[in-house]
Amino acid sequence: MKVIADLCVVPLGVGVSVSKYVAACEKVLAEAGLKTRLHAYGTNIEGDWDTVFSAIKRCHEAVHAMGAPRITTTLKFGTRTDREQTMEDKVRSVEEKNRGKV
Repeated sequence: MKVIADLCVVPLGVGVSVSKYVAACEKVLAEAGLKTRLHAYGTNIEGDWDTVFSAIKRCHEAVHAMGAPRITTTLKFGTRTDREQTMEDKVRSVEEKNRGKV
């Protein structure tokens, strides 16, 4: 089953800047062969259910290995069975409606 997810991993107890931890997660997701799009407060991920959730687990493992004693994660995800849909499809649909191409 395909899934589109929005992931925000926040290490706790590591100071104010978390960009190096985010970069580590981005590397894990890339190594898993997942399609991603980084945004200001998280990462959109597209891929097979098992691959996505396995990679999210590895993100946690990588961030803990970097010394973060705690991690809080927000995860939103969706699936659909009526048709295939990509992250770009979802964004394009909204943008077209904003341009009056309903």
